[in-house]
Amino acid sequence: MRLEISCQDRLGITQDVLDILVTHEIDLRGIEIDETGKIFLNFPNIEFADFQHLMPKIRRIDGISDVKTTHFMPSEREKTQLSAILRTLPDPVFSIDARGQVLLCNEAVTSGLEQSASEVEGVEIGEVVKGFNFTRWMDGKLPRAQSSKVKFIQQDYVADMLPITVPDGENDIIMAGAVVILKSEMRLGQQFSVFHQSPTDSFDRFAVESQAMKRVVNEAKRIADLDAPVLIFGETGTGKEMIARACHQSSRRSEGAFLALNCASLPDSVAETELFGYAQGAFNQPSAKLGLLEQARGGTLLLDEIADMSSQLQAKLLRVLEDGEFRRVGDAEPVTVNVRFICTTCRDLGQLVEEGHFRKELYYRLNVLSLVMPSLKERRQDIVPLAESFIAQHSTKLGRRPAKLSKSCVDFLQQYPWPGNVRQLQNALFRALSLLDGKEITKEDIQLPSCAPSVTFIDENFEGTLDDEVKKFEKDLLKRLYPSYPSTRQLARKLGLSHTAIANKLREYGINKASIKM
Repeated sequence: MRLEISCQDRLGITQDVLDILVTHEIDLRGIEIDETGKIFLNFPNIEFADFQHLMPKIRRIDGISDVKTTHFMPSEREKTQLSAILRTLPDPVFSIDARGQVLLCNEAVTSGLEQSASEVEGVEIGEVVKGFNFTRWMDGKLPRAQSSKVKFIQQDYVADMLPITVPDGENDIIMAGAVVILKSEMRLGQQFSVFHQSPTDSFDRFAVESQAMKRVVNEAKRIADLDAPVLIFGETGTGKEMIARACHQSSRRSEGAFLALNCASLPDSVAETELFGYAQGAFNQPSAKLGLLEQARGGTLLLDEIADMSSQLQAKLLRVLEDGEFRRVGDAEPVTVNVRFICTTCRDLGQLVEEGHFRKELYYRLNVLSLVMPSLKERRQDIVPLAESFIAQHSTKLGRRPAKLSKSCVDFLQQYPWPGNVRQLQNALFRALSLLDGKEITKEDIQLPSCAPSVTFIDENFEGTLDDEVKKFEKDLLKRLYPSYPSTRQLARKLGLSHTAIANKLREYGINKASIKM
């Protein structure tokens, strides 16, 4: 049995407790006092039933506030916790005394040596860990923590030696022993890899309250580590580049470069040299230039707005995908490439293929794995979390405390159609915060172009049948979606219907490129 006694810091209080024990001939095995002043007693040969009559007497001692049983003495608890830590450590660990003899070791040591702990304890550490003079190190005046390459069980390890010192008087320090931790080359490699990993899941930055975004992020996580090309569809401002970067960071190529080429922003000749580079002497240049394909070796190359790539570049890119090599501009020597391609587009590539504006072979080469980023209208549950995240980011940049969203502002943000998607939301909040004087963002602080409401309401006294009204709603919905999804296949996928069903409905309502302003 063990007792924990809470008491005041009074001279002689411990002796008063001991006097009661002596009077009743109680065999005391141990006594400890922790840093808070609590007294701990250990009676290994007595049961609580035989001792409980003495508890009131101890409580009546002046300065004692409480007496209760406990499972551990402080030293026992400390030893139990230390043993648990040692058992769970995968690396061999030794605790040695000032003479270098093993006092304690963990299971990684005993299993490696195929000996019991009692057989290892008491052995001089130099007998089992070779290649370092532990005695000379510990005999030094004030040994410092040190690392050294050693051999343990005929294998190479790095040993971290950590001295244990205790004060001896006011100014003197004596060596009490050391802790020795061994790390194998494999373990060091694992730790090095972990050190360079992203501190959080690269997909954690996405707001995923809506089912639409949850589905996209789950699909992206599954394809992130695959090496096949990825094609990301989505309206402008939906975050296509952001999810492309997250896929790269979650892949085995994460330590390689992530580079991007915007196919819509550069003339054809400039885009070609940016992508493939050029040889020395080309364009009268004294030195060669590495293109993005070479700079991104071992990493990922993002081709943004691939639909705007010229036919000439499409043909050259197709050859890279088929042969795994390319030639710099002005050079006949092929260069082998090891790059993962991620492409984005806000247009319907399938429709462009049908119209002859995009190479069919390249489309099928790129469209191996695909993601469709939902518009902000399709993920309204994410609007407030996104807004709060942007406010926190912008407030840090502006050096101000994050503002709150008023209820009217929240309602407005959730009802607005967001033709510019996430990017438009981000920019609108940055402007509001930049000009804000107070601590709350109201509806009036958000400056956005007016848009017609996306939902129509039916008067309760309407004339007609339910079928008539359903058809009106269906026609209106298809007319609004058709400019963004001009391909019947893409529109069918968007609405969860078959290609034939959508084609029939478009024909029935007279919806086509001639009737709809694109």
